[in-house]
Amino acid sequence: MTRTILDVHILHTLPPSNINRDDSGSPKTATYGGVRRARVSSQAWKRAVRLAFGRTLDDSQLGERTKRVGEAIAARIADLDPELKDRASALAAEVLKSAGLVKKEAAAKKEAGKKGKEMAQNPDVESSYLLFLSHRQQENLARAAIEAERTGAKLDAKQLQKLADTDHSIDIAMFGRMLADVPDLNVDAAVQVAHALSVHAVDNEFDYYTAVDDRKHDNQETGAGMIGTIEFNSATLYRYATIDVDRLHDTLGDAAATREAVEAFLHAFVTSMPSGKRNTFANGTRPDAVMVRLRDTQPVNLVGAFEEPVRERQFGDRSGMVGEAARKLAEHTTEVEKMYGDPAVAAWVTHVGSRTAVLAPLGEVLPLPGLVSAVGTTVAGRLGTPA
Repeated sequence: MTRTILDVHILHTLPPSNINRDDSGSPKTATYGGVRRARVSSQAWKRAVRLAFGRTLDDSQLGERTKRVGEAIAARIADLDPELKDRASALAAEVLKSAGLVKKEAAAKKEAGKKGKEMAQNPDVESSYLLFLSHRQQENLARAAIEAERTGAKLDAKQLQKLADTDHSIDIAMFGRMLADVPDLNVDAAVQVAHALSVHAVDNEFDYYTAVDDRKHDNQETGAGMIGTIEFNSATLYRYATIDVDRLHDTLGDAAATREAVEAFLHAFVTSMPSGKRNTFANGTRPDAVMVRLRDTQPVNLVGAFEEPVRERQFGDRSGMVGEAARKLAEHTTEVEKMYGDPAVAAWVTHVGSRTAVLAPLGEVLPLPGLVSAVGTTVAGRLGTPA
């Protein structure tokens, strides 16, 4: 069977920033090629992609990952049948326990006043880990709880688990789901996202800052109200993700939905940005270059182009990292595909300016909206649906 795999390669330059911090507040780093690189974790960028989905996809196509799943189901029960509002939390707990999705009720939240007493009498059930359910799955479970309450029917565990294993959202199909207590409900991820790495060595820097006390300043008193430091770096990142279109189609069960998911992911992955310290650094740049390659064998991460770190190089009358990074990526792509006899079936490129023009021969050059649409059309054709 012919496979359809989409590899997404991005060169993306960030100014001084700290979009993904470690436990000490420092920008994350990793050693690669014997030098320290800036790093942005795959989890951080996947979270940014999921948030970006909300701008292009309908709420019914998305999911929610939360421990407060009882609260979510209870809210849907109350919306669907307002007469059951007072029992919504109890009904949600019952349906989730019957499905094996939660084991015990969370301790009641302690709040002062009447509201706190009401919550203590009727606490929402919580899962012991982040539970990823699509909004349609939440609604289906809520409807099952309402029907059982209205008819007196007994909740059936297998039927409830079936409700939690159908109508998967696009984000669940892409990023997968693992339920330790009910492994039959696990969903294999169709998307893999690599940790973004700088193509060059980095040294983190420190911004020493002071904040003025406005009242002291008005009274002509000297001295800072507070002082502190923020750690940051700047880097040209190589970002990579791959989509197993066949697995995505298997999970979603619909070719049109698969095309929509692919297009949504491409746009979101290219244009999204983890939100760490964005108010401090205003680091919202666009990528310098995007290359999408369709393969029918297996995914190929091209980070090896940068195992030897890029060093600043003159590019015409300019200097910087991007031009040399683009050259090395183009060269490595050509060599890997030639030596392994594994050329891309189709390829598309979006690039900004002359520095990244070296990538143009590696695919059809299009603006990002055109690239996304062209990839979607090709995916639709390979799935056997009209373009």
